[in-house]
Amino acid sequence: MSYKNLIWYKSLLSAEKSCLKDDKIKKVHYKFEDGREMVEEYNVDTQVLLRRAWKVRGKLGGEGKWHVEVGDPIPDATPSNDVADIIESKDQPVLSRRNTRINLEWRIRNLPYPIETYSIKVDNENKCIVISTTNKKYYKKLEVPELERINLSLEQTNVQASHNFNTLIITYKKPQKLLDMEKEWYEELKKVKPIKDIPSDCKTQ
Repeated sequence: MSYKNLIWYKSLLSAEKSCLKDDKIKKVHYKFEDGREMVEEYNVDTQVLLRRAWKVRGKLGGEGKWHVEVGDPIPDATPSNDVADIIESKDQPVLSRRNTRINLEWRIRNLPYPIETYSIKVDNENKCIVISTTNKKYYKKLEVPELERINLSLEQTNVQASHNFNTLIITYKKPQKLLDMEKEWYEELKKVKPIKDIPSDCKTQ
């Protein structure tokens, strides 16, 4: 089945899109027909997705916050002043998502155990990658929405892992179908004319 026939690709095409661009970053805002909002940021030189975030509605109908799917968290304009929370989370594992030209990547900081401690298995029944440890100290399910959206199963042979400086790095080699769609979609985004040039220090709000 061609990715162009998928619900995800069709929803991208039909979404209302606006674009901001500076020398290095292209930022695209999507408003989907069902009311959802998404923002993507691309490196203009490499055409690699740097960040994807979804607008999460506030419980009381407020402005809501952005949930980051890929990339660094968006700075909170109203950070918590609870010192206890900061102290408690200082040494807790912290998960972040990255995207490269050929891999999907997860980085989990504050995991001091050696690489042989970890078991990393694909679970197609639950559509995720499962991390566990022989010492029972860590367990995590990693969602892979990029593959779920294009109806692809996970392949164990595409999973690689390394461990450096207390950080577990897991990569998943992008299937050809995903590579083709990403390339095609970036070309499609070239049709969205930038609203205006923005300064390089402008950040996602």
